[in-house]
Amino acid sequence: MRMRHPVLLLGLLAASACNFDQSTNPNSPDPVGENPSRNEVSVAANGMLIAFRNDLADLPVDMGIVGREVLRLDPSDPRFTTELLHGPLDPGGDPFGGDHWAEQYVAIREANLLLAVLPTATELTPAEQSAASGYSKTIKALNYLLILVTHTQDSIPIVTDTSITAPPAPFATNAAAYDHVITLLDEARTELLAGGAAFSFTLPPGFAGFNTPATFVQFNRGLRARVAVYRNDFAGALAALAESFIDPAGPLDRGVYMDYGTGAGDLANPLSLDPQAGENFAHPSLLTGAQLQLDGTTPDLRFVSKIVTRAPTTLDDLTSNLGWNRYPTPSTPIPIIKNEELILLRAEASIGLSDLGTALTDINTVRTRSGNLPALGGFADATAALDELLYNKLYSLMFEGGHRWIDARHYGRLGTLPLDRTTGETPDVVFSTLPVPTDEILARQ
Repeated sequence: MRMRHPVLLLGLLAASACNFDQSTNPNSPDPVGENPSRNEVSVAANGMLIAFRNDLADLPVDMGIVGREVLRLDPSDPRFTTELLHGPLDPGGDPFGGDHWAEQYVAIREANLLLAVLPTATELTPAEQSAASGYSKTIKALNYLLILVTHTQDSIPIVTDTSITAPPAPFATNAAAYDHVITLLDEARTELLAGGAAFSFTLPPGFAGFNTPATFVQFNRGLRARVAVYRNDFAGALAALAESFIDPAGPLDRGVYMDYGTGAGDLANPLSLDPQAGENFAHPSLLTGAQLQLDGTTPDLRFVSKIVTRAPTTLDDLTSNLGWNRYPTPSTPIPIIKNEELILLRAEASIGLSDLGTALTDINTVRTRSGNLPALGGFADATAALDELLYNKLYSLMFEGGHRWIDARHYGRLGTLPLDRTTGETPDVVFSTLPVPTDEILARQ
């Protein structure tokens, strides 16, 4: 499953089949410099996506294992059933404990390089410069957010626009890093609104419907709402959602996606494995916890549409007979954020503001449309509402980005996640964070 590439991967993953804009020589693109051409701006804009595209496909497995959505029963690499489930997490091991860091900072640095020279881009109009800046800050904020949801220590560098010969940026607290993400997203909103009718570059198909400055703002505001919920700023979440693409009557899967494909030079979605023979399994708790559809016998439609029964497999005292069908082809995109999540974020914010009526409406929208579950008549109290909200976030977003783990940590519920091996010398535990990579620590000593 893991398809590791060197850190300097920006030119190595030029995605022809996904229509990522390419430079004349995509395997060795020139660094963006003063007065970049339209083509150079285009290459840099798409390079930010290419930089973290591979890691975005690792997140559903790694965070899914830690959050007990996923079991990876891979006899060729026992770390999936040891390190991620009972530790110790190795901060020096990029594929596991030290993961979900380097690729994001590559994307952030690419954004910084483009932001530094955009004001000198004479081929772009002022509006196009503003739009490109708003785009870059949004993608930069997204990558900081991916780092923050996997690392909860107060050790996040945020001053990253310095020379490569300068000393490493100091660590900031997570609170300061989240504030930085909010600042980036809000600055980007202003710049996108002043960005005219079109970007000066073409975005890949996963951004269809969000590929102009005016529609990209809606994506930006969706991310802003997610951040606000993480910070318990529920009023701020509702304000951001009002400017997002939330639409309870619209397609629940409408959203922004990362593309994958099988064309020359492209990257196939590594999560697309044979559900009957691949190493990725669904955790059995997803079946035992599934509510029943309207017929009273069939599990939640979200479960049966994403998971299939397969022959039981056992490895390292872990067993599952559930295979993932969430990504049926190597070209199936991975969601970054979608309408279904936005509706549930509004329900979550409403619960936080004690508006259980609005929360009920939004939760029923998702559970009836996406899960084919009977509508609920009401909630006994806020705790019952939150229980139902988290159930629906799990089944609507499972195997997409570790949401079960993030939400359990947010609400102090890590202790409720299932533990499969509770005895012996190394019983399973639920980690609250991945460690900061060793290289980052040593660089500051």
